[in-house]
Amino acid sequence: MVVPWFVGSAEDKKLDLKVRALYVDTKLKEFTIGEPRDITDRTFVVRRAYRINDALPQDSKISPKWKWQRGGWLLVDRQTGRVSQLNLPQFDPFYSAASWYRDYVAYCGISDSGEKLFAIVAEIGRKKPLLNKPLGVAQNGDQPDSECDAPTWERPPVRVTFTPKNGQPVTYSIRGQTVSPAPPDEEEQ
Repeated sequence: MVVPWFVGSAEDKKLDLKVRALYVDTKLKEFTIGEPRDITDRTFVVRRAYRINDALPQDSKISPKWKWQRGGWLLVDRQTGRVSQLNLPQFDPFYSAASWYRDYVAYCGISDSGEKLFAIVAEIGRKKPLLNKPLGVAQNGDQPDSECDAPTWERPPVRVTFTPKNGQPVTYSIRGQTVSPAPPDEEEQ
């Protein structure tokens, strides 16, 4: 179903979200947006959507004022039906656009203060990110995904490129549990 999503500092701009229900054993578990991404033959990830009550305490207690929001990512196990929320470090549901490769996710993260922008590569099942490097100052625009484009992956070797909206692209090589700046291509030399 298509639902309104209000963005902007005054929440006066309306965007459309295509929301889908996630059912497990005929029971509604969550609402999701976007396409699911297979991680293994047994698990997949999908972006969460949820409704939040936007009514003020002094508003009528009879009817809640529901607004749709984008959430984080869910990990779904097809065999057990278990749905769990992924804890992605510095992931901002409004500004971060994630890009998946194998069990790695790359995105531009925002500091808790909202002032700094970071290149993040995390792996499912690990608490600490493999990569957490500063990219510059966060712009805090009023549009979703306005800090960075979704990172792009390459192989072989496995590399990820981050492109901040107000900065130069930065590429990192991923080797197992280690990450390093990618050497310049021969074309760039």
